[in-house]
Amino acid sequence: MIVTKKILADKLIKYINREKDLSSLVNWAEDMIKEGDFEDENFELLRNILARIGLANVREFGLSWDDCYDYLHKLGYDVKVEVPEAT
Repeated sequence: MIVTKKILADKLIKYINREKDLSSLVNWAEDMIKEGDFEDENFELLRNILARIGLANVREFGLSWDDCYDYLHKLGYDVKVEVPEAT
């Protein structure tokens, strides 16, 4: 699998929206570090973010909202939170 900025951003967005749990995100990141290919023009950025996510299940590292916000911003996304009233 070729990891792109869009694929990584989609995984982070799914995590933020609780469609993917932390364990699944960490496992995916670890798998991509070991076996994935990265789009050439963003190799370093993608590898660094994935490496950091791969450590998120270690208590000392974790994965905060600010981390996700910063990663998405580095990937070229503006983060805007909308919170509709529950029905």
